[in-house]
Amino acid sequence: MGRQKEIKVMELFAGVGGFRLGLERANAEVFKVNWANQWEPSRKAQHAFECYKKNFDGEIGEYSNEDISKIPDEVFKKYASDLVVGGFPCQDYSVARSLSGEKGIQGKKGVLFWEIERVIENTHPKYVLLENVDRLLKSPSKQRGRDFAVMLATFNRLDYNLEWRVINAADYGHAQRRRRVFIFAYKKWISFAENQRKLKMKEILFNDGFFAKPFPVKEKPYMDRISDIEQLPIDRVEITDNYSFNFHTSGVMRDGVFLTAHTIPKEKKATPLRDIILDEKDIDEKFYLNKEDEKKFEYLRGAKKVERTSATGHKYFFSEGGMSPTDSLELPGRTMLTSEGSKNRSTHIIEVDGRKRYLTPVECERLNEFDDNWTENMPNRMRYFCMGNALVVGLVEKMGKRIEEIDSKSQETVQLELL
Repeated sequence: MGRQKEIKVMELFAGVGGFRLGLERANAEVFKVNWANQWEPSRKAQHAFECYKKNFDGEIGEYSNEDISKIPDEVFKKYASDLVVGGFPCQDYSVARSLSGEKGIQGKKGVLFWEIERVIENTHPKYVLLENVDRLLKSPSKQRGRDFAVMLATFNRLDYNLEWRVINAADYGHAQRRRRVFIFAYKKWISFAENQRKLKMKEILFNDGFFAKPFPVKEKPYMDRISDIEQLPIDRVEITDNYSFNFHTSGVMRDGVFLTAHTIPKEKKATPLRDIILDEKDIDEKFYLNKEDEKKFEYLRGAKKVERTSATGHKYFFSEGGMSPTDSLELPGRTMLTSEGSKNRSTHIIEVDGRKRYLTPVECERLNEFDDNWTENMPNRMRYFCMGNALVVGLVEKMGKRIEEIDSKSQETVQLELL
């Protein structure tokens, strides 16, 4: 059928470029980022943006380093793309009517999901691929599932069907036990949507959907945790005021109706830390723990029960279970946080040749599958911070190949209809 058409990409909240890198690894000839935005509020030094610019400099596309809420709609229209991607903060997505009722539903100010909505309204992409922490499905704690339901209703209003999946990268062969929820939305009129419409929702979830192909799951859900087919309220104010739902790790929504289940991955052997660490001869002495550091981490990672006093004078005991003194080199890494590299319980500590040390910034880049020294030229604390915020690039690469497959079949369908 000839060479596949390019898929134009708009990258929001780009960080150091994990989405772009993954898509380009999937097929750099097909995925072309034509506009990207990265802006870190309250920071004079824009390290992530400078890193992004350095690594993609000379390629096509414009890079924006400004508050996305201040970017005019006209800019989005100018760079309208086929695919919008982005990782965004988990925030309060509640909405309310304006006092007059004339302006319709108003989202809470400063919430970046509303900027995603504004981008979509002005660009109408065929596909949207988003990433977030898995607690998004359960927030807020006092009204479980409300925020995610608001998002689902927003996509339905914008004329999209979608799937979601919580993916632990280590379950599919990667080197980090990092759980994130991915959301893939697609316009209801594209041929992929028409093909999915012929399938039962359960078939999409377990066998034939966007995620089920590259990230296969077992035929039955965990402990039979699967919902009935549910109708989502259309009114987002009603969702904010009254709605809650126990969303599971996987789901599909079609025309405002959804099915959700706790799927079990068909696991692939994870990559152990041993396979991604540097040779010890290449490790700077500053990354090794001294005796004082070792004692500090023994305390931080050990079991404890400490009496504390609240601001109101109430005494209580803070308890914390123990964890291994070091991270096993035979297992994948734990979820890397933005505090990585600091004297913190969550920081990885490994022992090699009888000496304990931190992971280096390059090893943290490898945990997320970036090229070595991707974040060089910024302070080490920021290199750790950026990797703690990043995604596992290999997951996006697999999703990119799936999007390419979907788009290619869509083009073939159009060509056949023209014959």
